Amino acid sequence: MAIEGLGLVLAAGIFTAVVCGLGTLPFFFVDDISDRVTVVLWGLAGGIMLFASLFGFVIEGLEEGTLSQVGTGLLVGIGLVIVADRLISDYEFEPREIPDADFRKLVLIVGILTVHSFPEGVALGVAFADLGVDGDLVVAGLAVPALAVFITVAISIQNIPEGLAVAIPLHTYGLPNWKIFGWAVFSSIPQPIGAGIAFVFVSVAREFLPFGFGFAAGAMIYLVLHDIFPEALEHGADLRGGGRRELVVGVALGVAIMIPVMLLTE
Repeated sequence: MAIEGLGLVLAAGIFTAVVCGLGTLPFFFVDDISDRVTVVLWGLAGGIMLFASLFGFVIEGLEEGTLSQVGTGLLVGIGLVIVADRLISDYEFEPREIPDADFRKLVLIVGILTVHSFPEGVALGVAFADLGVDGDLVVAGLAVPALAVFITVAISIQNIPEGLAVAIPLHTYGLPNWKIFGWAVFSSIPQPIGAGIAFVFVSVAREFLPFGFGFAAGAMIYLVLHDIFPEALEHGADLRGGGRRELVVGVALGVAIMIPVMLLTE
């Protein structure tokens, strides 16, 4: 495994983390984001992640290994995110200058997104497993796999509403916009870390690659069904139909975006 290969993977992870900060940019121009727009954005993120999981990782995993290998990895990915959720939710935080209830919610939001960004980083690293071996796109003298491009685009796009999820409560608490941007990027710092670790692991132990694909898919699918979609419906609780229509529209937009991306990277 070449050092430049790891450098490219880390660069991709850093890029997706910085893109997360783009979700805070609306607050540099407006004071509020409507619940309808927020629900659509969360649906967009969920649609992108589900599409990338099913048509990227699961299919790629089945091409590399057996259904049982991919399925085992998928279950482990789900289990890891469940454990991470419980560790974050059960931890007691000390309030600072923000009232206790609000501070706790703030830390939970930023903390959960931070923990969740690690499996997304792992997914990114696994997608780069064939770096330098297969791919039509050449970066820094290395052939980049189509799956790596596909997943980098998917995670980058879905990071924008995640950045918005960090920005909304922080904006409510009156933090300056530049600090909000910093917190959003910070919440995705585990992505380049997870990407680097996963890339090194699957490069050295390629027999675990089907498990890695399944793990990445399981973690992302669980995040969508357990966190992203409920978060969207919570924002849309006061909308007509409870925000379900807006959620479906967002999911459809996410799928519509990723279909041409998948076709272009094949």
